[in-house]
Amino acid sequence: MNFNFLSTPRIVCQAGGLVQLGNLMGELGVKRALLITDPGIVRCGFAAEALSALAASGIAAEVFDKVEADPPITVVEAAVAAARAMRADGVVGLGGGSSLDTAKVVAAAAATGQPVEDMIGVDRVSGRRMPLIQVPTTAGTGSEVTWVSVLTSASHEKKAVYAPQLLPDVALLDANLTLGMPRHITAATALDAMVHAIEAATSRTRKNPISDGLADKALVLLGQNLPRVLESPSDLDARQAMLLGATLAGMAFINASVGAIHALSYPLGTGFHVPHGHANALVAGPVLRFNLPIAEAEYARLAALLMPDRTFATTAAAALALIEEMERMLKTSGLKSRLSEVGVTDESIPGMADEVVTGIARLLANNPRDMTVADVAALYREVL
Repeated sequence: MNFNFLSTPRIVCQAGGLVQLGNLMGELGVKRALLITDPGIVRCGFAAEALSALAASGIAAEVFDKVEADPPITVVEAAVAAARAMRADGVVGLGGGSSLDTAKVVAAAAATGQPVEDMIGVDRVSGRRMPLIQVPTTAGTGSEVTWVSVLTSASHEKKAVYAPQLLPDVALLDANLTLGMPRHITAATALDAMVHAIEAATSRTRKNPISDGLADKALVLLGQNLPRVLESPSDLDARQAMLLGATLAGMAFINASVGAIHALSYPLGTGFHVPHGHANALVAGPVLRFNLPIAEAEYARLAALLMPDRTFATTAAAALALIEEMERMLKTSGLKSRLSEVGVTDESIPGMADEVVTGIARLLANNPRDMTVADVAALYREVL
């Protein structure tokens, strides 16, 4: 029962809630805001809506729309320069995880002048960030309520900034912003959030009663509503539930931590440009099966939450059903389900496995079961 739980202080969950952005920023004392997003969000018109909401409250704003997937440090540095050039005193992150991760680092670096490279690692952010509101447009990463930003170095390595200062002041959850999401992105981001919930619930390092409760509710919301959204993409209630589920999963995993699924997914993102949620979904089945001897009871408990209408003869049957359901969701989502389909070859696997064990050991330490390089390589080959 000894734990330390950190959380975003305010969550606004409301379809159509983007109109409140200006008022929320004004309450934080912001006069000049930098809106950080990507070109796709600009094309959707969401950036214009956000600017209109800010202007209605008398807040001057500019847009930085050069965010890329797996944001390169150079792009983050360009956003910091943009914030300083306009003398911003507040930041809005609008978009998927990459935009939100960028916004967190910019809010800190632009306020203090600390170089982005110096922030990489655990608790290396100095000083206080400027006010920050995060507005997700996907129901997946949970970045709107976490204190980690994952960036990409010039050598294409994943680099993480972990610091409590990255927690935003407000997470604004507006399901209207997810209505136009393509089916494959809807599925990938939802599976990402479900992985967050499962790994948080089974972490062997920092799981606690609060993170467990959040993970459980997240899995219920996501599992019940993803089929509804895939069948009826305009179902706003289901999309709002998924958005909340992803946020709850983010709150759970940032406190409990994630494990080997995330560790194995990272080389797929850096080496083969597989989106993070899709990468997690690709390796989830093999990792969950590997963990089964240790995590059977917990997987069985989660299966009962995810599939409340089903009965299972044994704990082992329930645990296996959870894994099979995750694999089924991947296959029916329209996403590619084999590593070979995203460019991975057998020759790639030794290097990927070595990267996981030597470079991402911090995540393997949270996994229910220890893994060797040979174990990781074997798991990749299961879905090659």
